[in-house]
Amino acid sequence: MAELQQLEKVTAGERLLVGGDRFATISEELAAAFQPGDSILVVESSGEVLHLPQAERAIADNAVQRARNAFAQMGTITDERITAFFEEFANRLEDPAVWERVLKVNARDLERAQQRGRSTTRLIADDKLRQGMIEGLRGWCHATSRRGTILETIEHEGWNVDLVGAELGVVGFVFEGRPNVLADATGVLRSGNTVVFRIGSDALQTAQCLMSEALSPALLASGLPEGAVVLIESAAHAAGWALFSNRDVSLAVARGSGPAVATLGSLARQAGVPASLHGTGGAWIVGSKTATPTSFAAAIEASLDRKVCNTLNVCCIPENCIPDLLPCFLEALERAGSARDQSFKLHVVAGDEKWLPAEMLTRKISVRRATGDQTESQIEALPEASMGHEWEWEETPEVTLKIVSGLPHAIELFNRHSPQFVASLISEEPAEHARFFQSINAPFVGNGFTRWVDGQYALNQPELGLSNWENGRLLGRAAVLSGDSVFTVRARVTQRDPNLRR
Repeated sequence: MAELQQLEKVTAGERLLVGGDRFATISEELAAAFQPGDSILVVESSGEVLHLPQAERAIADNAVQRARNAFAQMGTITDERITAFFEEFANRLEDPAVWERVLKVNARDLERAQQRGRSTTRLIADDKLRQGMIEGLRGWCHATSRRGTILETIEHEGWNVDLVGAELGVVGFVFEGRPNVLADATGVLRSGNTVVFRIGSDALQTAQCLMSEALSPALLASGLPEGAVVLIESAAHAAGWALFSNRDVSLAVARGSGPAVATLGSLARQAGVPASLHGTGGAWIVGSKTATPTSFAAAIEASLDRKVCNTLNVCCIPENCIPDLLPCFLEALERAGSARDQSFKLHVVAGDEKWLPAEMLTRKISVRRATGDQTESQIEALPEASMGHEWEWEETPEVTLKIVSGLPHAIELFNRHSPQFVASLISEEPAEHARFFQSINAPFVGNGFTRWVDGQYALNQPELGLSNWENGRLLGRAAVLSGDSVFTVRARVTQRDPNLRR
């Protein structure tokens, strides 16, 4: 057996084997930055070479160890004490003095993000976000837990086997810069798990304040182990890489931008850690010859009230429906923009510009970006291969339009180019809906607006994350990850006949 040695240095140009038949190369920058004790990670799906400093790995490993120690105690923690934690956490968020301190820290996070030209639409700790966190925590109070629940009993002569729900372990989260995800992460406690999470740098100080002012005191007051919820105290992406590469993590959950989530998911899978991923978002709406203009326009407008993962991103209109559906599509975009005191931005697959009003093709509009308002063309062409690009707009609704030959063409484009997430068909024909559901490769399928894709809204249960299918379908579960779905199954036998033999 070959002897393994500690990596002390790397050399620029040095080759690293990837997947057994490819290689990546060490860059000069990485070679210069590498120090003894650091690690090199190669993302097998992309060939990306990552530098993981020893300090960042130590921060993540220490956080996981604290959570493991807490998990060892969770088996003796009653459901009532877990409920008490959620209630105590919610109560503290309702305390005006606590929230005032959170707002002060959040204002500093907002200022720093704006100075860096970062989007702040999801970073603001306003009262709506506060109420959403409180609602979610109170939802966890009433959510079911499968730990200790007999899921099935198999009877035999003289003995039986119970399949019993049980705690899974340490759940690792990497979140984008949204303060409310801290409350989301605690949902895994409902089933007796513990959690380690890293939050984006934009919201890190807000999260630290929420931990010190509300979450940690709630753990103490309810008698839960101190390490049941651990925030990684690092703004570095490398800390997230280290967390998802830690084999003591039982489930890795990533929410954020597409490329970053893809990297994290690949690292988790390479380490043998199951992953729940949601990177690229954006919903698709497909029109039909049987769609009424009113219902089509209503679905478009209701799917553009704000930019989140289930917001409308691509609209497909059949060529034979253009006279009826294209005008109401443009009118719906206009209304969605007006509701935010904005216009709208439309990307059109190259070749389909001819269907738009001529005056729109040369129109300039003001588009609100993270860096401020900018003057841009209202209509821009893009190649078909880029149809799946998710538009991360601030206040100005931004959508892609594709004219298709018919429903089969729209389905084929969705299955090839989309992140395979949300699809909606506006049609009055049941046979079309049946064909759409059977053929479209999406975990979320509907017949109207797309913003229903939310665990708390649609399923009446707090949600930990949504998964698209761009990395494949999920084994044995829906694409909504909730606290009661993070569990394992143990087998327990009860032998009634002492003389049993096989």
